[in-house]
Order: sequence, then C-alpha cells, then structure tokens
Amino acid sequence: MALAAGVVLAVASAAAPAYAQSAEPGYDMKLLAKAKADECFNGVGVVYPAGPPCAEGQAKVNQAYVWGLTKTGDDVWFGTGANVHCLTTGATIGVIVPVVNEDWVCEYGESQIVKNDPEIPVTVGDMRAPQVWLYNARTKKSVNKSSEITRASADDAYRLAHTIGLRAAGNFKDVVLLGGPTTDQRLNMFAFDAKTKRFLGSHTYDEYGNIRTFLQHGKALYLGVGIGRNGALGGAVVRWTGSKSSPFDFVSVGDLPVQAADLSVHDGRIAATSWPADGSGTSTAKMAGVWISPPLADGAPGLNPEDAAGWAQVWNVGAYEPDRITAATYGLGGVASYGGWLYWGTMHVPTKATKVHQKLFPQPTEEAKKLQVRYTQRAISIFRGRNLGTAEQEVQLLYGATQLPVYNTTAGTWSAGSTNYTPVYGTSGFGHAFNNYTWRMAVTDGRLFVGTMDWSYLVHNLVPDGTTGPDPAEFGGDLWMFPAPDQPATAIDTNGLGNYLNYGIRNMIVDGDGLFIGMANPMNLRADPTDDMPEGGWELLSLKKKKR
Repeated sequence: MALAAGVVLAVASAAAPAYAQSAEPGYDMKLLAKAKADECFNGVGVVYPAGPPCAEGQAKVNQAYVWGLTKTGDDVWFGTGANVHCLTTGATIGVIVPVVNEDWVCEYGESQIVKNDPEIPVTVGDMRAPQVWLYNARTKKSVNKSSEITRASADDAYRLAHTIGLRAAGNFKDVVLLGGPTTDQRLNMFAFDAKTKRFLGSHTYDEYGNIRTFLQHGKALYLGVGIGRNGALGGAVVRWTGSKSSPFDFVSVGDLPVQAADLSVHDGRIAATSWPADGSGTSTAKMAGVWISPPLADGAPGLNPEDAAGWAQVWNVGAYEPDRITAATYGLGGVASYGGWLYWGTMHVPTKATKVHQKLFPQPTEEAKKLQVRYTQRAISIFRGRNLGTAEQEVQLLYGATQLPVYNTTAGTWSAGSTNYTPVYGTSGFGHAFNNYTWRMAVTDGRLFVGTMDWSYLVHNLVPDGTTGPDPAEFGGDLWMFPAPDQPATAIDTNGLGNYLNYGIRNMIVDGDGLFIGMANPMNLRADPTDDMPEGGWELLSLKKKKR
C-alpha cells in the first residue's frame, strides 16, 4: 500500500493550521519574572570572561526552564533548568559536537564546566547549577533562594552544583520540595519551610534516577519517579511521609515497569502517564502508557505500600502508532481529569525516533535517508478515555492521524499504516506539525488548558540555506483551551505567549480561575535587551480571566 497524501509530517514544511490563531479574548497575560544574563560567552571552548556586563564577548542567559512549579498561599516556588535544549540533544539524542548560531550555543565537552569538574559528563556539559526562586503574588517580587542552599553546607552546595535541573516541585504540610536528576543519574531533593521560607536541607536518593511531577490530593502528596539510573529499572509513584524535621521520607505506593510522568486524580484513582524505559524495545508493558491505581478509598485513606502492586496499564501508544520502532520512542506527558474523561497527550523528543531508525536500519541512498527522516517525525496526539480498566472502557482520539508511516523491515520500504482511530476534532499537533510535546494540562474555570512545546524555531536554525523552513507565524509554544468536554480546543496563543523564543509551556498550576505558567526558552545567546529581538531564558507568567 502506498503512502496516502497528507500522512507524513514533513520537517521542512508544515500544513496550514485549521484552527484559530488569534489570542482568545477572554484572558489577560502578564509577565511576572524572567531570567537575566548570568555569564559571558566569547567562543566555544574559551574561558568565560568576567561579567555580565561583558567587557569581552557577549551576554549569555543559561537558565532556560521553569522546570518545577508549585504554589502555597501567595507564594509561587519554582526551580529552574539551564540550557536544557543542549542537555536533551547531548544526553538523549547523543549529539555532542559543539554548535553555535545567533540564538544558542551548546559546547558539550568544550564547556568550561566540564573542564573544571571531571564529574560532569560531556553529554550534559552545558548544565549550570539550577536555581530556586520564590515569587510572591501579593508583593509582586521575586527572590533567588539558591544562595541559601550553597551557604548551608559543603554537601548542600555540592548537591546543587551536580543537579542537572529542578524538574519537579511540590508542597505539603508547610514543606516545599524541589527535586531533579543528578549528573550521575540519581535524584537530589531540596526542602524549604513554606512559612519561614528557610532552607531545611537536601538529600540524595540512590534508588531513584529521575523525577517528573508532584500531586497533592486529600491528605497526601505523591510523586512520580524513575527507578535506577535514568529510570532504566522502571518507575514508581511514591507518597511523602516526611515532616519539617525529616523532610525526605517517601514510601512506594505504585510499582511500575516504566518511569512515572504526570499524575492526576480521576474517578477516585490516581492516573499516571509514563515514559518508556531505555532499551525497552517494543514491549507494550514498557511502552509509554496510562496507568491507574487501586481506588483511593479502599483500606487506609489514599495510596499506601499495600497498593503498590495493584496498578494496571489501561492504554499504551502501541494501540495507536503502527510503526513499532517509532512507538517505542513515544512518551506521554500532560494528563487531566475533565468532564468525566481522562485526557492525555503524547511527547516526541525531536529526531529521537529518527536516530533509532537510523541505527537499526541504515539506508543505502540519500533519497532513502531523507525518507527515513521525513517518515519518523510525529506531532502530538491528544486522547481521552473513560471507564478505564473496565469492560466499558472507551478511548477517543481528539487530535491525531488516521494513518502514519510504517517501515517494512523486510522489504525496506515505507507504507501507510492504520492508527485504529479517527480523530474527533482535528489533525496532529492541533494542526501544527511542530507541536512535539504535550507538556502540561490544567483545569480551571470549568475549562481544560493544554500547553505544548513547538520546535519550529529550532528547525529554522537547522535547515540548509535556500531550503524552505517552518512558517515563522508558528514559532513559539502553544496554549490551547477546551471550553467544554463536548467542544474542540481553541487557541489562547500559538506564539510563545508574547515571546516567540519561548518554545514551550513547561508548567501550569491553577490560580483561582487563572493560571501561573512557567515557560521554556533555551535561546541562551539572545540576551541583549537593546536589540530588536526578544530575549532568551525562562519566564513566569500569569493568565487571568478578564473581568466583565
């Protein structure tokens, strides 16, 4: 069977979107805080000059993501990640050849950080110590709390310096927790007193290798983690059993064969999306999927250690993606319970599926190589399900494809394979071919919000001169909103929420009938406020419903 027209998501050209592009008029957006230049760059491998301000070289802003975000009272706490685009291309894609352009630089092994600290791998050579920030919604002031960690003790300072980024944040019983993976693929956690704002200490977990999302529900705080180095041994959902005097105590309440990603409460259970275990191949149990816990009301309140073995996978990406090699590279991201349905979306690390195909099935000709690149790209798909884990289970594809390219490993040819679904509302990526992550979902004001990553701005720096690249009108991550469970999504904004260098909406937390939003922006060389370009670095924004 030949490939049907419109099946493929081509890297070099995106189909015209079929959805509204203007900002939804019912909301106001406001920038609350933004990363500032923190280093001077004078060439790959060159010792960093003093500054900023920079007498030599140019200003650089390393802190790129609001990676962990939580709110307690008027206080919004968040942890950052530096140069995360470089970390992903190095550690996940395996690209470690330095690159520099007008927007960003990735030095990898040429970084002074690597040269000065042999414990930092080349693949994450662009990391910088993450930062902890506190923004107060009443005073409108933001404070960098990171120095309180580095001053506390040599051990605390060492942990922060060797944490790749603070990927998750949560709070419970007046304790704020921020955690992230280490340079040796373990997990570091940092704790603050939510009332006094005082640093409580830090801890390294040898058994955990990654961290995704905290979830507070009822009288419990849960966390999704990976087990072993970078989650290679599976995953878990753990419950916090700590206190101010002992803030780093957790017990496992969910044993999974894959890394737990985002968490949501749905139908009296906890639902978890997941990322595949590295090297899991095409095993459906270890593919990205949706898992549900035993009922929270059974036995002791909430989930407890006796519930750890009772989780069940109710859906996985193999039910949708017809190419088994590509399916094994999917992740699942944002998840939310809305209108009696559980909603979730897919995640696609740019070129990851291509790299796996290239390794397993090297192509003999330039034309075949181009087809391999073209046919392994995917944009996000949005699903919802109800009656999960029962005989009445129903799963719908809201945005996605009816067919996707499949590689025939015997014949060495591509054909169109059925996804087994027909989208209810529209095509993959909300009609935007470069929407590659469903990063967050949040429900407020009776509406479901979905934040994406859009990698089109990265692509425009990679296409050869004279080649048609992505449409500049699509640059920047998207914020979409389902106004009701029986209606399609509409666009709040499709251009980075006021800064098209913001390639993604990394975090969203509810604030009344609005949201606090943490952005991802790794354009580290865009740090000159006097030029005609927007600036790189993380941003914290608020989305408020307009008063009528």
